[in-house]
Formats: sequence, structure tokens, C-alpha cells
Amino acid sequence: MPLSGIQHFVFCKRQWALIHIERQWKENLLTVEGNNLHERADDPYEKEKRNDLIVSRAMPIISKKLGIQGVADVVEFKKTKKEKGAVIEGHDGFWLPCPVEYKRGIPKADRSDEAQLTLQVLCLEEMFETSINKAYLYYHQKRRRVKIEIDVELRKWTALMAKEMYRMFEKGITPPAEKSKKCGNCSMKEICFPRLTKKARPISNYMKEMIIEGGK
Repeated sequence: MPLSGIQHFVFCKRQWALIHIERQWKENLLTVEGNNLHERADDPYEKEKRNDLIVSRAMPIISKKLGIQGVADVVEFKKTKKEKGAVIEGHDGFWLPCPVEYKRGIPKADRSDEAQLTLQVLCLEEMFETSINKAYLYYHQKRRRVKIEIDVELRKWTALMAKEMYRMFEKGITPPAEKSKKCGNCSMKEICFPRLTKKARPISNYMKEMIIEGGK
């Protein structure tokens, strides 16, 4: 499963299903601005080394335990004396990874950004067999970092969200549409509400409907 899907899942399970199960997508101003911001941050060939800090951009990450993979905008490796840090080829000593996720706007009312960042932490911990207790969200509109403490409660909640997302993907179920305040800025609202449903439906039923309509 793509790691980035957790943000959609926490924000709205139906939005997530439309994108990741039914493979539908629609851009709006917010998504375009977000993509442009990530294009500037996500240069996989751009790496920096500043004294005891290595900065890696667009770094592929994975968790086999959770069945999640994706790309971290920025991972900063800070040199540490602790042997729990990561070993990096071509560099002496031990390095502690810390993800920095870039966002276009301001901190959200829900925890979707924190869930995405925490999944990145869980991936990095599994990959490097280390422990990470903090990570950062960078909000472009505020032009500042927000430190997120990766505590036990946040880890458990994020892992549960990821497992639920995985189960829904395997079942191929799109949840029913429900209007809320979140719908105003959602790029999927024009796709979502014309097809209002009273109950969850398998993706196979949806595809049959589209084939029948397309043949008329």
C-alpha cells in the first residue's frame, strides 16, 4: 500500500477509497500547490552533508510489517554516539534518521499529517533497526517546522489506522458518502456526491455499472 494514502484515509475514508480503490483523482488548486511544493523538495539526486548532518531527499522507505511503502520528502541523519543509530555506507560512526514532511498550508484540525509522518518513522525504524522519538512537519504557509513527539499513543493509533486501511483495500469496499465540513476543499467532491450511495458497495459492482453505462 502507498504510505501517502494514510493522510487521505484519516481525512476521509471515502475519499481514500475513491483514490486508492476506484483509482479516481481530480486536481484542484490545493492539490496543485501541494504537488509543486513537493517537486521542489523531492530531488532524489540532491543530498547534503553539513558537519554532523546528512540530508537525503525523496528517500524510498518501506515497512514489511505494515505492508506500506512510499517516499519521504526529507530524511535528516544526525550523527550520534549511540550504537542504536544507523550505519551509512561511506560515512563513519552512527547516524539517527529523522523525517521532515513538507506541507503546503497550515497545521490541520485532524491528525492526518501526524499519521503520515508517524508511518515514515515506523518505516525508518524498521529499515535501520533504530528508535526515533521525534520528527517534523514543515508548513510552507507558516514557513516553519513543527516538532511532533512520536509517543506510544501516536504509534499505536497510526499502526491501527494503517492496518484498517490495508483491510479495506483487500475487501475493495467504498464507504457511503456523508456530507461534512471537510467536503468544501476536497478535490473529489464533484466525483463523490453525484454518485451518492446509501450503503457500502464492492468495487466490482461499481465497475459493472460503469461498463453497462458505457455500452449504452
